Amino acid sequence: MRAPIGPFDNAVPAPDCLADLVPPVAEVVRGWAGHVPAEQILYVDTDPAIADTAAFVAHYGQELLGQSANCVVVAAKRGGATTLAACLVPSAGRADVNGAVRRHLGARKVSFAPMETAVELTGMEYGGITPLGLPDGWPLLVDPAVADMPYVLVGSGRRRGKLIAPGRLFAELPGAELVEGLAP
Repeated sequence: MRAPIGPFDNAVPAPDCLADLVPPVAEVVRGWAGHVPAEQILYVDTDPAIADTAAFVAHYGQELLGQSANCVVVAAKRGGATTLAACLVPSAGRADVNGAVRRHLGARKVSFAPMETAVELTGMEYGGITPLGLPDGWPLLVDPAVADMPYVLVGSGRRRGKLIAPGRLFAELPGAELVEGLAP
């Protein structure tokens, strides 16, 4: 099937290719019961060597920059306690870690989580972290612009492959909160 965005001719409904997904992502897809049908979560196979946004859009099409989102893991600190969270922002923007994220999480300091921590705790590959399948209890801060996109291209949990889903799906994920100004 042709993907609704991008030059991908071989999009596969994610429920039909669970073996291509990392276990936490496959588990979410398998048990999905949101308003967006699971069959609208599509998987496209892509080159892992160009998974990072700049290289990806240079290869697959610059228009994807406005149709994709990045999921980043942050560590929020306050009073000796650290809270991990994820932020989903349009790929053309950056998470306002020191402003909107810090205020929303009530933290004194917020920084990007160390790569090793993000990979170990999510069970996903760095450069492919996706909002589907994040650890239980993690806040998922979603920029409203992502939720408003007709379709969004995000990581699949691995550097190889991407997921494409209607933007409103991301507002329905466990722990999801729409945060105005997340990516100014």
